Amino acid sequence: MASIKDVAKLAGVSVTTVSRVLNNRGYIGDETRQKVEMAIKELDYQPNQIARALLKNQSNLIGMIVPDLSHPLFSELIHWVEAFANEKNYKLLVCNSLQESEKESNYISMLRQNRVDGIIMCSHSLEVEEYLKLSLPLVSFDRIISPSIPYVASDNYKGGELATTHLIEKGCQKILHISGPLQYDLLANRRTDAFQLTCMKKDIPFVTLEGAHVKADFQSNWEFIERELANQLTDFDGVFCSNDIMAYTLYVYATQHGIKVPDQLKIIGYDYHNFTRMLQHPRLTTVKQPLNRIGKALCSSLIDQVENGKIDDTNNIVIDVELIRGDTT
Repeated sequence: MASIKDVAKLAGVSVTTVSRVLNNRGYIGDETRQKVEMAIKELDYQPNQIARALLKNQSNLIGMIVPDLSHPLFSELIHWVEAFANEKNYKLLVCNSLQESEKESNYISMLRQNRVDGIIMCSHSLEVEEYLKLSLPLVSFDRIISPSIPYVASDNYKGGELATTHLIEKGCQKILHISGPLQYDLLANRRTDAFQLTCMKKDIPFVTLEGAHVKADFQSNWEFIERELANQLTDFDGVFCSNDIMAYTLYVYATQHGIKVPDQLKIIGYDYHNFTRMLQHPRLTTVKQPLNRIGKALCSSLIDQVENGKIDDTNNIVIDVELIRGDTT
């Protein structure tokens, strides 16, 4: 494997000059730069990134921990984070925690060992104190961890209000909400707050059932519906699901069990990721989270901390949502 000394020898320059070319520092004449770049190419020289990170105290690597890579929301979110990171000359390391606290903790240790400049936290299975111990920039997706850790989220309260109001305006008289895990202080649970308050204001009977945190695959959602709702689904004429996979699975379950959607049961989801956009029958009624804007905001918030060290309440970003009308309401 070629070394920086080999590059300097072939180019006929000093090691310091090669280092300046690699790091784009100091004045280097065009002819000298071309000699060094040709030598690098000829020798297929690969700089030692760990050594460079130690020297610069910056690796231009950022970590991202997600709860489930197979979930279309997170796969699309990763796409947008990576695209923006690449524009800013950062590389992305993605970790899949599977919502296991031990796995999440191990990934955090691994990212620190690889000297990442900061971490985007989309998985939140650890206690708050564990995040506060980390001595590197963090940004959270959809969770308030601490005033010292900025977050990015969609306007979950507005989303819940839009969804619930839409069902009521469509004539629903008893509404079910399938929520996420309410034991965590997740900003996504503001959808549930909005659902309950909107129903109370409109004097509409309602029930909240935790379940939108089951695995992203169709079978797991089907088993949840069969276990928790099989005997009471006909008690409701509207359902607000906290994600689109649950909403789609509920549509299939209802139609296979003789319940007409939307005539007898109206269903609305939340997310509008690539899976939802791909569906043609039915076209789900849902609330759109603009994942491109969320991904860019997560990445820019973290890079701002890395490069400027600025952390205050203005780093928190809440992004607007939109009601998408489909065939299920």
